[in-house]
Amino acid sequence: MADFLPFIIVGLVNGSVYGLAGMGLVLTYKTSGLFNFSHGALAAGAAYLFYELRDQRRLPWPVAAAICVFVAAPLAGAGIELLARRLTSATTAAKVVATVGLLLATQGLVLATFGAATLSSAPFLPQRAYRIGAVYVGVEQMIIVALTLVAAAGLSLFFRRTRLGIATRGVVDDPVLLGLGGTDPVRIRRRSWIVGTAFAAVSGILLAPAIGLNAGVLTLLVVQAYGAAALGAFSSLPMTYAGGLFLGIAAAISTKYVPDFPSLAGLPSSLPFIVLFVVLLALPKRRLLEAPAAGGNRPRPRRAVAGRQMPLLGTIVAAALIAVPHVVGARVPVYTNFVILALVLLSLRLLVTTSGQVSLCHATFAAVGAATFSHLAAGAGLPWLVALLGAGLVAAPVGAVVAIPAIRLSGLYLAVATFGFGVLLERMVYGTGLMFGVRGGRLAPRPDVAGLGSDTGFYYVCLLALAVGCLVVIVVERTRLGRLLRGLADSPAALMTLGVEVSTTRVLVFCLSAFIAGTAGALLGALTGSVGPQGFGSFTSLVWLCVLAISGSAPLGSAFVAAGLLVLVPAYADSPTLIEYQPVAFGVAAIVAAVASTGAFDVRRRLARWAAASDGRRRRSPVAERSAVGAA
Repeated sequence: MADFLPFIIVGLVNGSVYGLAGMGLVLTYKTSGLFNFSHGALAAGAAYLFYELRDQRRLPWPVAAAICVFVAAPLAGAGIELLARRLTSATTAAKVVATVGLLLATQGLVLATFGAATLSSAPFLPQRAYRIGAVYVGVEQMIIVALTLVAAAGLSLFFRRTRLGIATRGVVDDPVLLGLGGTDPVRIRRRSWIVGTAFAAVSGILLAPAIGLNAGVLTLLVVQAYGAAALGAFSSLPMTYAGGLFLGIAAAISTKYVPDFPSLAGLPSSLPFIVLFVVLLALPKRRLLEAPAAGGNRPRPRRAVAGRQMPLLGTIVAAALIAVPHVVGARVPVYTNFVILALVLLSLRLLVTTSGQVSLCHATFAAVGAATFSHLAAGAGLPWLVALLGAGLVAAPVGAVVAIPAIRLSGLYLAVATFGFGVLLERMVYGTGLMFGVRGGRLAPRPDVAGLGSDTGFYYVCLLALAVGCLVVIVVERTRLGRLLRGLADSPAALMTLGVEVSTTRVLVFCLSAFIAGTAGALLGALTGSVGPQGFGSFTSLVWLCVLAISGSAPLGSAFVAAGLLVLVPAYADSPTLIEYQPVAFGVAAIVAAVASTGAFDVRRRLARWAAASDGRRRRSPVAERSAVGAA
């Protein structure tokens, strides 16, 4: 037992921080119905702000911490509550896009300001240590555990013993009834967001000295609170805190065995996502009811069907793409990248927009296809076309695995599960021999016949693949399967009443989307000549989703617009500043697009409401009433 004590102590410290962050996440989700995917980015932003105030501006650390937790965090929380209020009538996909956009904007702003290099954050809590039994326990560790324990106990007592706490629980159950009782639900939600964001800020500040300031690492560490929230069934604050302690201790103990089993190197950091995935699959479905929103869902606008756009415009685009190598000169590889990414985004749109399945692991499908292509083409020596098709065929079963939670989950919980699955594969499988290997790179050849290995020849190979992908999407959307997918997005229950097997439909669309994405991933590897984990990270899926959301609703055109924003705009941008702030722009645009999906910027509807209200006021005016009496 003595051998495990040091690991248990470290796990208690880390688990306390995970539990604190998880409680903030659950609190905001319960009261607003908005699951905050940007929770980790807010924690990272607070850690960087603390570094700026303490290390750069030379403020005493208590003052810097107070500014972060009691000034910056409440302002951010109040702003997010306002966003959540605007999204009460939005679809689940729009809510996910909004918070993912906030994540990208916050993380992009931090990276543009402080750079991508890891910064050192000096400890600010006492570093003394005392011997307790056979181990030494640091004062800093004791303070962190005590602080988080007091916060958890205080929050639990607040909900059970105070009038405001009871009102906060009431806003979850019935906000309308709470409003009739004289308590403003908006005020309650705002306070919840302030507390939840403050918990995120404290988590980031406490984690930074131990791991350094790195926006991506800090964000993913706090995202591990998702596992704690899952153990609390996304509703129980005490169980969420206990879940954080369990995950911290289990992850710390697992590090003891990593030196003996190198294949488990990614297990400690992946354990929360394993728990997240398992809990979402095992927890009874009645426990996974999404938190109620304050408003009803607006009816979905009628979506266009692929293949019914203007034929002239499609002909012009096709002719332009064919002529690209003769016009752009040395930039042909850039346009090849654009064509391949358009294929990836086309498959993502089929999954997210057509069928309404919110997936946050699409880059994983492309990564599986890229690694498989390298194994088949460079490793096994199979013909190039056979290896390309094999990449898609291997990616398809991975899509089926992701479809397993989609059978019983939907909306938010499916998005959380797929994001956890993507992070899990990135940390546990990417570095193994199954995919990219320990060195993180494998050969990916181009076709070596009829000059197709040249830049121009390979461009036309990728263009042909894109044309086939467009044809597949058009055929799918204009056939019975397409109608079923659109029905799946609108009302799965209605499909079930008609005798349609919804589970089979979900599995089919995931497999088809993964096949196309896996093929595109193979082409991306062949473009550069090698494949590796770079470009297939979990956050890449988030970027793709946000850019696709801001690219319009055209079934085929939106994929081309999104690929242009991701590839062509940076290639032609002369300003490094523009490239640095591109994630910020994508994030802000995604938030605007999500809010716009609720009709908030519908000028015609607003004018109609204003005219109707004005007409009503005129009819109720005393002058109009006296005129009507005189006329009678």
